[in-house]
Amino acid sequence: MKLPVIKTIQKTCTPEQIETALAVLENISEAPSLKEPEIDVIGELISNLCGALEVHEMIAGGMTEKDAGNAFMKKVLGSIDR
Repeated sequence: MKLPVIKTIQKTCTPEQIETALAVLENISEAPSLKEPEIDVIGELISNLCGALEVHEMIAGGMTEKDAGNAFMKKVLGSIDR
């Protein structure tokens, strides 16, 4: 997960566009011919898209872009520490 990528997605895509991209990637990830490195890349893309959706939700809830990005990363880092 990379915050600059998440911020770019959040700034340039609507939640609907992100959800469409997620659906496509999730379906592609089920292809039996994919190799492990390809699955890893798809997983990273899905993680970034999910992060962008979450940041969108925080901003819709009244947070500033900066605060939403920081709150999201704190949440991610907090879950890693557990």
